[in-house]
Amino acid sequence: MRDGARVLEPTPTAILFPGQGSQTPGMREQVAAVRPDLVAGVTRLVGDDPFARIDESTRFAQPAILCASLAGWERVRDHVDPVAFAGHSLGELTALVAAGSLDELDALRLVVLRGLLMSISGEDAGGGTMLALLGATPAQASAIAARNGVSLANDNAPGQVVLSGAPAALACAGEDAGSEGLRTIALDVSGAFHSPQMQDAVIPFHEALAETEFREPSVPVVSCATALPFVDPREELAAALVRPVRWRETMAALAADGVQNFVDAGPGRVLAKLAPRCVPGAGAASLQMLLGDLEESRAA
Repeated sequence: MRDGARVLEPTPTAILFPGQGSQTPGMREQVAAVRPDLVAGVTRLVGDDPFARIDESTRFAQPAILCASLAGWERVRDHVDPVAFAGHSLGELTALVAAGSLDELDALRLVVLRGLLMSISGEDAGGGTMLALLGATPAQASAIAARNGVSLANDNAPGQVVLSGAPAALACAGEDAGSEGLRTIALDVSGAFHSPQMQDAVIPFHEALAETEFREPSVPVVSCATALPFVDPREELAAALVRPVRWRETMAALAADGVQNFVDAGPGRVLAKLAPRCVPGAGAASLQMLLGDLEESRAA
């Protein structure tokens, strides 16, 4: 496999599903080619085509990315035998579907509501965005966040930590980080996710989750908010809206359980690129890489 041992070898593999920021050009067409019913269904639930408005708001981005990840899983599910699943933020809903814990239609309904609630909560809180700190440790990022009134939102990989909060406060945090020799990148997102700005979304999302059926998953699904397998998805998915994404720890937990290969089954390559940084020496592939390996295998 590119970036490591070939993913088609019978080594323990975890399937990963990304969150916001993973969208790619032509994503709608790719979903429609595999699962046109998803495009029709999500458009009906949203009340508009979320793919056409994906850059406008989280209420459109979340449903579109979940559909793209479900379509990606559809393309590879018969060719991999995962020992675990995990999702980055909204990717957790996709992971629970793939593991048989959550019905697909329920996931679509939940992601549409999640995106809407988070959009409203962020707007009511005054609006916000996110800032990546490159080269920072979690402790260093936490100190910068505390000094500037923002939140540590994502611990994505060694040297990549993300802050979340009001734009003016994040600008101050960026200057603070620069004084410590850190590089910063402003993320193109429409809200201060995984921060107190999302608090008003927690209770209504929990109420919707309480009415949703969850089954035992076929294999463990590791929560990115706890770095442990889900125990109570209703409680954990709601609480995760205001908790940091502990992705580096999630990947370490999967590796500690024997996972050696990671496949990012969503759009883009975000999680495939993070995997070897979190677990040095592990195999890592994006959806397109895996499909390319499958084509090579058929042609051999």
